[in-house]
Amino acid sequence: MNFSSMMRRIGITAVTFVATVTATLTLAPPEAAAAPERHPILFVHGWQGAAWNWASMVSRFEDAGYSSAELRTFSYDTSLSNKVIAQEVKAEADALRAATGARKIDIISHSMGGVNSRWYLKFLDGARYVDDWVSIGGPNHGTGVAYACFDDSCEDMRPGSSLLTELNRGDETPGSVNYGTWWSPCDEIINPDESVILSGAANTRTGCIGHVFLLAAGSVFTEVRDFVA
Repeated sequence: MNFSSMMRRIGITAVTFVATVTATLTLAPPEAAAAPERHPILFVHGWQGAAWNWASMVSRFEDAGYSSAELRTFSYDTSLSNKVIAQEVKAEADALRAATGARKIDIISHSMGGVNSRWYLKFLDGARYVDDWVSIGGPNHGTGVAYACFDDSCEDMRPGSSLLTELNRGDETPGSVNYGTWWSPCDEIINPDESVILSGAANTRTGCIGHVFLLAAGSVFTEVRDFVA
């Protein structure tokens, strides 16, 4: 009995046989890998700064595909204590999550913005709602330049201040947040330059870039963009 006769005897046609074999041998396409979740970004400027300080970086993030709704800047009174400013950071973070429906956000800070936004993370429950946190030229362990000004915020930024002592006590990078810092060996405002570095963070040394120019440097943007991606 040949193969065709055997199939007819058991009631299987050639078409049915081919279809069955084809369906059996066809491999299901692999599931596409889930795209990484992109978080909205809150930008926190530094002492005597303002929302417009972020114009260059925001524009670059938009060019990278972020919508304007995902990028939030704001201005605050930089003379106030960083504990008070941290409450504003919390309000802005809550507003950004509410506006976008995001469970978590990223924070990118410059200079003193690193101090008040980190206070938000550590003491105002912010670590629950932040995925990536970035400090660009932040006086995380103080700066001698702060002795030349006399705002409450300046006192906070002096090396060994009560605020910095409390902020840096124990774990400098608490929670599940991804912490990253960028510091320049040519920063004329943060002295010593290494004050930016935090234990437990990804600490990146930049090229020879001035304090304010860190915000416009293409190399810094590229590294920060990749860090929060």
